[in-house]
Amino acid sequence: MHFKDEIQQKIDNLNKPKGSLGRLEELAMQVCLIQETLEPRLTHPCHLLLGGDHGIEREGVSVSPREVTWQQMINFTRGGGGVNMFCRQHGFDLSIIDVGVDYDLSQVPGIIDRKIARGTKNFLYEPAMSEEEYEQALKVGADLVDDCAKKGCNIVSIGEMGIGNTSPSSIWMHLFCNIPLDECIGAGAGLNSAGIRHKYEVLSKAVANSKLYTLNSTQNNYALSIEHCALITRYFGGFEMVAAIGAMLRAAERRMVVLVDGFIMTACALAASQLKPEAKECMIFTHCGDESGHKRMLDFLGAKPLLSLGLRLGEGTGALCAYPIVDSAVRMMNEMNNFQDAHITKYF
Repeated sequence: MHFKDEIQQKIDNLNKPKGSLGRLEELAMQVCLIQETLEPRLTHPCHLLLGGDHGIEREGVSVSPREVTWQQMINFTRGGGGVNMFCRQHGFDLSIIDVGVDYDLSQVPGIIDRKIARGTKNFLYEPAMSEEEYEQALKVGADLVDDCAKKGCNIVSIGEMGIGNTSPSSIWMHLFCNIPLDECIGAGAGLNSAGIRHKYEVLSKAVANSKLYTLNSTQNNYALSIEHCALITRYFGGFEMVAAIGAMLRAAERRMVVLVDGFIMTACALAASQLKPEAKECMIFTHCGDESGHKRMLDFLGAKPLLSLGLRLGEGTGALCAYPIVDSAVRMMNEMNNFQDAHITKYF
């Protein structure tokens, strides 16, 4: 019997009508496949909060000023953010990491210093980062996951803090999903219609300048090489976003569960799955936010998010809110009785 069939048999033999626990049954199947066991466990959940600034922010594509990135990073160390509250609520070990904030946070207690540079370059005119910086950011994320694993962690969620990071997310979506750019751009932290129009003009020019536009709406079987995907990721990405990709890829290598949050982290998951398609098997997509195009990006990935709460805070808050649902699926596998042991007639 194939292992997947064994899992399904165990799920179907739990004392409940077949399929009656819906998405929990699907989640249980996924976690069992990730961990390669009929008795899954969630141990020492960790949340990585990655901070970085973006050169493209200088073009007025965000309603929030750049300094909000470092101000919020300091706020997180004081326990005052949404992410802090949810980590406390659900028992997550929170790490706050400076990967590329445009401010000296090296002396701030509670912030892990992995700064690559003080923000990326402006991708309107040049690549956001060099090849060396790109590789360094991937390694930062991978190393952070290794550190989590040493603590006994087998489930990780990732959040971000970076003013302007909906811009690279929109471009990644545009280029990876072959979706027109104007359908990939939203309000971010609260742009009005004029602001969204300006954002589109800037990002459209940036894509044209990059000469990485390979889209053809009439093209069938649209696909990019892994090398081209890496170039797109490096050219437009933020340090915190590429570190998130590195973390997702290493977590998948280690067969850890990866909880994917909103628009920006879904864009990172999209990039990660372009670079290594099998990594998606370890990802649980937790939330569909209000950002324009988020649902279309999830559809492209074949992902069914667990929640739709209208969250657009970032920080990984949607992933943290969804954790109890994943926990319920795992508990179902380990704590529910089966028909035989409960002496109940199996009626299907």
